[in-house]
Amino acid sequence: MTRADLLALTPDALAALANRGLVKRAAKDLDAGNAPEVAVAGDGALTATFADGPVATLPPAVGLEAAACTCAATSTCRHIIGAVLAYQRQGDAPAEPSAASSAEPAKDAAPEPAEAFVDWSPGVFGDDALARVFGERALTAARRTLRAGYAARLRRPTGADPVPSADLPTCTVRFLVPDELGYVHTDAAATTRAEMAVLAVWAFRAADERGLTGPDVRLDVGGAVAPAAGSGLESAVELAVRLLLDGAMHAGPVQATALRRAARDLTARDLHWPAAALQEIAGQLDGYAHRDAAYDPERFAALLAEVHARHRAAVHEDGSPRSQVLGTDEAAETPLRRVRLAALGCRVGGTAGRRTAEVFLAHPGAGVTLVLPRDWEVPGDAALTGHDLAGRRISGTTLRALATGNVVSETAVRSAGRTVRLPVGRVGRTTVSPLGSAWADLPATLLVRDLAAFDARIAALPPRPIRPRVAAEFVRVVEIAEVRSVGYHPGAQRLEAEVADRSGTTATLSATHAPYSPGALDALAAALEDGPRFVSAEVRRARGRLLLEPLAVLTASGVVVPDLAPGDGATALAAHAGERPDPLTAALDEALAACADAAHRGLLHVTPGTVAAVERAAAGLAGIGLRAAAA
Repeated sequence: MTRADLLALTPDALAALANRGLVKRAAKDLDAGNAPEVAVAGDGALTATFADGPVATLPPAVGLEAAACTCAATSTCRHIIGAVLAYQRQGDAPAEPSAASSAEPAKDAAPEPAEAFVDWSPGVFGDDALARVFGERALTAARRTLRAGYAARLRRPTGADPVPSADLPTCTVRFLVPDELGYVHTDAAATTRAEMAVLAVWAFRAADERGLTGPDVRLDVGGAVAPAAGSGLESAVELAVRLLLDGAMHAGPVQATALRRAARDLTARDLHWPAAALQEIAGQLDGYAHRDAAYDPERFAALLAEVHARHRAAVHEDGSPRSQVLGTDEAAETPLRRVRLAALGCRVGGTAGRRTAEVFLAHPGAGVTLVLPRDWEVPGDAALTGHDLAGRRISGTTLRALATGNVVSETAVRSAGRTVRLPVGRVGRTTVSPLGSAWADLPATLLVRDLAAFDARIAALPPRPIRPRVAAEFVRVVEIAEVRSVGYHPGAQRLEAEVADRSGTTATLSATHAPYSPGALDALAAALEDGPRFVSAEVRRARGRLLLEPLAVLTASGVVVPDLAPGDGATALAAHAGERPDPLTAALDEALAACADAAHRGLLHVTPGTVAAVERAAAGLAGIGLRAAAA
């Protein structure tokens, strides 16, 4: 009998089900000639007998979790992984093992499983099949979620990534083997794993029924039909209109209180994204009232626009799913099973009285980036730079170690907004080890090797003001083939570099001086001179080009996290050579500045200078052909 499920397991799939270290060790053992004797019974059960004694047994149609081995390991071991690899190398119908064949299997007898690409949908599984594998209790729990409704982002198999996956609000579910439910992998803890798998299958089924067959699909599943009366944001829009008329300059504490009250009301109705926008607007007003640097006129104007945009998108019959626009999923947390995360660096910020740090962690099994936030009060007049924070302890280890290592946790908890907590307890623990080659082994959803292809994917997404408010949406590791130029803009206190991928596509790496990380630009400039192989960064499109805001750089000397670097910023940096003025960028910058000034002052209180600036901006937009924006 042929074990097609085992033949279909790719090295990445095996790493997800166990870990990459076990896969490499098992492969190394086989390469050294320590192959087991493999036999397949008539019912499909595979038995692998190793020369040093252990015997691994893999029952059919139940996945690796049901596999057993006579060694001392309590979970999936190298013998179980070795049995799969040996079976793949010997072919789908291994002969009776002889002394010669067991010593050195024929590695080229079967094609590599990764070469097989099967275009299939997990939606083909019926509820009877789900009940047999996951149990009726899981279906009952999943039906409660279905009645409330949930959002899903589905990635169908492609040649680059043949594994279909579903991003649910608090976890990711991947279907590693075509037409097999025994090889479903999710980062959710064992208590909710079966329920999440059922919800993922139902999401694919709903997409199939609606004809949503694209490679990247977002949809709402289940729940009540959206009310036809409106978006539910009408009162929030009224507040935004009032603020646009009055401006931040003339807003008082009463309006900030009204914003927070409205945000609580939206949260109670599960309209989480607009609620977060209102909370942030209130924070902007507080910042302006206290003359805090956290206030940004352009950000204030953008938030007012976001409230309107989400309202208009929610009532549009052909708009994005309501859950994506309004955040109607439950703001829940999901405990994760034993999870392996790869650090992508850290960003330090804050205010005069408080410092914040965000550690970015790649979750290879789920193909997403999570954020671990932490903040500290600043005692007295202490400087408390990012370098000072690097030694502060979080979950039993230092901030520096978390930002530059591989993290293995048995207690991690993930939220719908993609933040993560690492509780400290006696039952579970968190360990940190050197990063090593973890970045090079990241899946295609986290590692960008082709800048042009990634740029096209970003361009195809809905506009930012109506996308989900999730943390680290576009934090990625980018492979760098060449650093073409590095220069410093003294006026803007900004370091910029032009980097290129293997095909020659370029992007701009840009970092601006931050008062709480004075040595960051010096450390970044040195890392860019040290032959960087990869850079982790927040990648976004700005004025029609890709912009990388770096978090960490991996060089031949190791990982550099600029925000945690020592130094006072006194190093003389080479000045930027300058660039040819871009009429499109100049016109857009002028228009955004004019709109921000109008929102800051309030439309009822604009000065003749503001009116003139708006008219100049409109003329500039019309001059480059953006007539709708000009109007």
